[in-house]
Amino acid sequence: MCKMANIHVGIKKLNFTERRGKMSVYLTDGREVSVPVSKFKDISMMPIKERNKWFVLDEQYFTFENMGKVYSVTDVLDYNMSQH
Repeated sequence: MCKMANIHVGIKKLNFTERRGKMSVYLTDGREVSVPVSKFKDISMMPIKERNKWFVLDEQYFTFENMGKVYSVTDVLDYNMSQH
């Protein structure tokens, strides 16, 4: 993987237990973005135990131990921007 040229913020960690039905994404610039898990169909279908097996790639992507799909920080930010 390589970092996206126009993106200057990364992902530090994910949390699925703080807010019911939400994925909290902690960014390297100190922001916390909350996104409904339903926005990501593949993730919403995973049991919570499997959701907690996430990992971050190059600070800008995330995936899960048993998932082939990779999401990016722009997937999270695009949803957040469309809500404002």
